[in-house]
Amino acid sequence: MVLFKRYIAFLLIFIAIVLLWNTMVIYPLKIFVVFMHEVSHGLAAIATGGSIVKIEINQHEGGLALTRGGSRFWTLSAGYLGSLLWGGVILLLAARTRLGKVASVFIGIGMVAITIGFGSDTFTYLFGIGFGVVLILLGLFLPEVVNDWILRIIGITSCLYAILDIKSDVLDRSNLRSDARMLAEETNFLSTEVWGLIWIVIAVGLTFWFLYIAGKSSNATGTDSTDSAATEMS
Repeated sequence: MVLFKRYIAFLLIFIAIVLLWNTMVIYPLKIFVVFMHEVSHGLAAIATGGSIVKIEINQHEGGLALTRGGSRFWTLSAGYLGSLLWGGVILLLAARTRLGKVASVFIGIGMVAITIGFGSDTFTYLFGIGFGVVLILLGLFLPEVVNDWILRIIGITSCLYAILDIKSDVLDRSNLRSDARMLAEETNFLSTEVWGLIWIVIAVGLTFWFLYIAGKSSNATGTDSTDSAATEMS
């Protein structure tokens, strides 16, 4: 019964996000995903021997990660995969651990630090520092259960946005600098559409896996902190 409630909760969150997708309620979360998308490009460059030059996001849900050196293939691939993995990890932390408050503070500090270190325009500074500070305050002053549900919403939004982002990149032929198109140019043997299909399959599969794992009990008794919180709220 507890597992059923959990999956129903995920379904309700998903439906609410879809219904509110083009409203100001979800808009900040979408910009957050764009931010993590660009950060993932930068982290992949660093992991493969390169560096980050600057990171930009804009109010139109666009972004740019300018990197130097590193593996171009993995740096390009990391945008789609990174934003999806960030969403999945955030969802799992909220659903299967008691680290919601810690996670909010940690993510907030990371956003502020990255923005100060690599941000290069006004909107990036305002959003990166502003959203980061809000997460820090949530983690410091709101109860664990509130942080858990906020992080679940952020996690599910991140996974959903990653899928839609890939779909948009593939269908928008006017976007000559999409990750899928640049991957096609880099590999020289797979088209933009094929890369888009590959990443959509990976994204959908990982999203369902994250939701499945997040809904499972974290111990043999089938109860944990989030289950208790759900019982108290019902």
